[in-house]
Amino acid sequence: MLDASTLQMLKKEALDARIKTIECISSFGSGHIGGSMSIMETLVYLYYVEMRIRPEEPDWEERDRLVLSKGHAGPALYAVLAKKGFFPLEWLGTLNKGGTKLPSHVDMTKTPGVDFTAGSLGQGISAAVGIALAQRIRGFKDSWTYAIVGDGESQEGEVWEAAEVAGAQKLDNLIAFTDLNKQQLDGYTDDIIPMYHLKERYETFGFDAYEVDGHDFNQVADAIASAKSVKGKPHMIILNTVKSFGYIPGEGVKGNHSMSINEETRKSAIDALVDREGGR
Repeated sequence: MLDASTLQMLKKEALDARIKTIECISSFGSGHIGGSMSIMETLVYLYYVEMRIRPEEPDWEERDRLVLSKGHAGPALYAVLAKKGFFPLEWLGTLNKGGTKLPSHVDMTKTPGVDFTAGSLGQGISAAVGIALAQRIRGFKDSWTYAIVGDGESQEGEVWEAAEVAGAQKLDNLIAFTDLNKQQLDGYTDDIIPMYHLKERYETFGFDAYEVDGHDFNQVADAIASAKSVKGKPHMIILNTVKSFGYIPGEGVKGNHSMSINEETRKSAIDALVDREGGR
């Protein structure tokens, strides 16, 4: 359980990061708002509390690493990285424009603080397994690898091949998250390939697994703490989330994977978000 001051700080930072994500996407006119907003609490908690990082030295070898396998959620990661000082906040206004260092899908060759170049979904969790194994081989005993996978992405066979390897290798320095927001590009996961019993599936691959409310900082923090106490198993935390959470015009909308955001929509969405968060 987080203390009151830490919880207040995290909520404040998450609200500001959500505002910056909306502004970032609106600067281009459209973008992946749904899957960006659903993982914000996890990103903020990791970067503000949990991860060993050096914004002034983003390539520090013994750092913790985050693999954003659902790389289209880049705008959320960009907002958090900018706020942590990996690059100037002004870059957020260049999303996906010519010459940008912030492409639609995250790219480690362009953006300071990004640890994996995403493209085809399903590949990131395999990379995270390799990174965690390399940390072990190199003797980085205090280094952790984190990975965030989408629920639609989890329909890819490569995800489960990676899970087999992680379990077989007992990669207890790997903590992965599944963003179970129940939607994907083409609609609702239940209408395409249902993602039932994810916790139990990962447990059969030898994972230590949890299921939490992904918008509750205390539950996310407690799950990570529990995971770090379990040795000899990789870890999976299933995040029950709402796609587009915080971008209210997209909540409950089937086509919220990527949406157009103009100046008028940006302002009204931010006003609605601030009004709602102020009432909590």
